[in-house]
Amino acid sequence: MAMVGTQAPFVRAVRYGVLAAFSVFCLFPFLWMVDTAFKPMDEVLSSAPSFIIRHPTLFNFETVLLHSPFLIYLRNSCIVSGFSTVLTMISSTFCAYVLSRWSRQRPVRVLSGALLASQMIPGVLLLVPLYMTMRDLGLLSTYFSLIIVYCTFMVPLTVFMLRSFFDGVPLELEEAAELDGCSRSAFLVRVLLPLSVPGLLATGLFGFVTAWNEFMFGYVLINDDAHRTLTPGIMLFRGAHETDWGSLMAASVLTILPVGISFLYLQRFLSLGLTVGAVKG
Repeated sequence: MAMVGTQAPFVRAVRYGVLAAFSVFCLFPFLWMVDTAFKPMDEVLSSAPSFIIRHPTLFNFETVLLHSPFLIYLRNSCIVSGFSTVLTMISSTFCAYVLSRWSRQRPVRVLSGALLASQMIPGVLLLVPLYMTMRDLGLLSTYFSLIIVYCTFMVPLTVFMLRSFFDGVPLELEEAAELDGCSRSAFLVRVLLPLSVPGLLATGLFGFVTAWNEFMFGYVLINDDAHRTLTPGIMLFRGAHETDWGSLMAASVLTILPVGISFLYLQRFLSLGLTVGAVKG
């Protein structure tokens, strides 16, 4: 027993040491990005790179905000991500409710299988068909093309996430509401959705971040600055012959800020929603 007691602090120290090492490894790219954003160009291109900034500057942020279309890209990302998330959540809510309450019906099982199978198809395989479809519909370089594509890829996964949350609401509660004269639509709006707020916030945040960070379709379907989103837009700081690393890192920091602030504000709802969705029975 004494030996076990003496080993416990050592094991705990090793455990926390390993976790600290992994944390540093994961945070290093982000810290280096922030560090580079505040460096002047001569320090960025120095042959002896260092975390220490000898002459901190805001010139890179000034270049991004005042001398580039970054604010236009920011507006476009907010529009596309916001509308995509709202439409995805509306459609996913009704679909998840059906899958949760009539899971044993054959058409529902077929639909569930189809949604699951859609997640096994890599998005890059659908890039050319989607591009041709948007071209034929005249939707290239428009918000609608990205909103349609993002909703298409986000709905299946958000449906399964919301379904797990709805499964946690007892069926007896719905039956009691029906006995009191509450219709299904009224139960969904007045009872089910308020009880699933943590799950809705967690799912909505996941959908927003997915649309915000998407690069491939935004790069291919949008060809003008008026509709270009952030992730393809910041690539314009990388030229054919040289790269403005300071501005590129500053733009990356500014791109991460809205998502980071959202995570900090909704952190408690996110953790609660994921916990509720993971518990069955």
